[in-house]
Amino acid sequence: MSSAPSAPVTPAAADAPEAPVTLDRREGPFGEVVLRRRGDDFEIIANGCFLMDTSDGRSERLLVDAALAALPARRTGPSVLIGGLGVGFSLTHAADEPRWGRIVVVEREQAIVDWHLGGPLAALTAGALADPRTELVRTDLVHHLRTGTERYDALCLDIDNGPDWTVTEDNGGLYSPAGLAACRDRLTQGGVLAVWSAQPSEPFEQALRNAGFNGVRTEEVTVARGAPDVVHLALRDG
Repeated sequence: MSSAPSAPVTPAAADAPEAPVTLDRREGPFGEVVLRRRGDDFEIIANGCFLMDTSDGRSERLLVDAALAALPARRTGPSVLIGGLGVGFSLTHAADEPRWGRIVVVEREQAIVDWHLGGPLAALTAGALADPRTELVRTDLVHHLRTGTERYDALCLDIDNGPDWTVTEDNGGLYSPAGLAACRDRLTQGGVLAVWSAQPSEPFEQALRNAGFNGVRTEEVTVARGAPDVVHLALRDG
């Protein structure tokens, strides 16, 4: 018994992106967070805004590498605070680097923490979270920076699509004069602030200078379409 010939696969059909599958959806104190799988990749959506996925990770790794490279060469075992666990690129890259001493990760979304601690993202970060240098702090980053007293050699912050495109309105406080002053207070002398952004921001660079940071510069990662991802870097000299 013969079957009818199948329809040919057109180039357009072959190139069509795979539809995402929702793995978890949660309502929390800061709104809705969703974890999706699209093919082999995972995606995190917050309040309807695409945050990140596991398809690349170059700019998230640059966030950590650029911060380490900006520190004084003589500094041994520097500490780093990573703001935002996300899909874990920055954390795993920091844990792969033996020069880092203490690694503190601050994440406010319980859902994201759960996805990494035994959930769909656990395979990506299990080793990094088990690293004895790593500490996971479950709190809001802005609150942690403003109320804490501990100082770090580097702050690697990636909680928004950038200073001009925040996930929630209250995140804007991080990029305000008071928020940047808190970042500076949490840095050791010679420490570095690194902030991820989906696009360059000259007003943010000026805000960093106004907040007393020196050596303000931007490193870019070219993307397939649109403006490059960037890491804003600034130093606390005094």
